[in-house]
Amino acid sequence: MNDERKKRSGIVYSTNPDFQFGQGEEQDKAAVPPEQQQLYVRRDRKNRKGKTVTLVEGFTGREEDLKSLGSELKRICGTGGSVSHGAILIQGDFVQRIIQILIDKGFKVKRSGG
Repeated sequence: MNDERKKRSGIVYSTNPDFQFGQGEEQDKAAVPPEQQQLYVRRDRKNRKGKTVTLVEGFTGREEDLKSLGSELKRICGTGGSVSHGAILIQGDFVQRIIQILIDKGFKVKRSGG
């Protein structure tokens, strides 16, 4: 299937004379400035075989920006982690350090959990 046919997949007929394919496609999320974002940082051990991880949730923006922020946090903390489902997971208990890093970058940060 060529690209044009993939775009029209599922559309049979339209009575709108101004109709163009791809109108309903989701646009990329605009880059939201850090000052307008509220991030939540918490320590978690559930379903991780007793291992402690630090979770950063609440990021809004492009997936690439989230991945670059996750990479930077992992590099600064000197540990591993991952980015998935809109959250950054850092291996180990780095809640205080990550909160300070995010505040320095201009994010609004709240500690969640206990």
